[in-house]
Amino acid sequence: MLPLDAEHVLRPVKTGDGAALARAYSANREHLAPWEPLREPEFFTPHWQEFHAEQCVIEASAGRNIRFVIESSDGEIRGRINLNNIVRGAFWSADLGYWIDRTRLRRGLASQSVRRVAAYARDEVRLHRLQAATLLHNTGSQRVLADAGFERIGIAAQYLRIAGDWQDHLLFQLLLDEPVSVPPERP
Repeated sequence: MLPLDAEHVLRPVKTGDGAALARAYSANREHLAPWEPLREPEFFTPHWQEFHAEQCVIEASAGRNIRFVIESSDGEIRGRINLNNIVRGAFWSADLGYWIDRTRLRRGLASQSVRRVAAYARDEVRLHRLQAATLLHNTGSQRVLADAGFERIGIAAQYLRIAGDWQDHLLFQLLLDEPVSVPPERP
């Protein structure tokens, strides 16, 4: 577990998270809809989310993906941050994705989480590079990435199918050869 602030920790997804994940996604359904793929109703059920949590644990143990939750002191999930598509070989890279609960926006939680996971990717997973993509109009997420040291590297036309449409994305990268700036833990 990695502390983020007095109220939140960052930890890997684990089996048993299904019900809390379902509550988090259901509470944020409208908030996330413009930024994510279309979701079937089953996605928002504890059963579907528990199956997903089990898959996250399997994929983490295989080194393919490492998915985290942002958990508040009341035990509820308030966001997600993921290292997806971990590639070794000559690349040593992963894709970064994240979201924050609508009630926790503008508190620095996303920036702090991105910095913590970037440090984890460098120090624990030993990656060289992270890539992230945002919709062209997602200026909030672009600020989070810039705050964490990511640099814009281009535009990918029709990159992902989001909200039912193939949408262009800004691409960002963070090279992890240098230490990632992580503020000291709060007492």
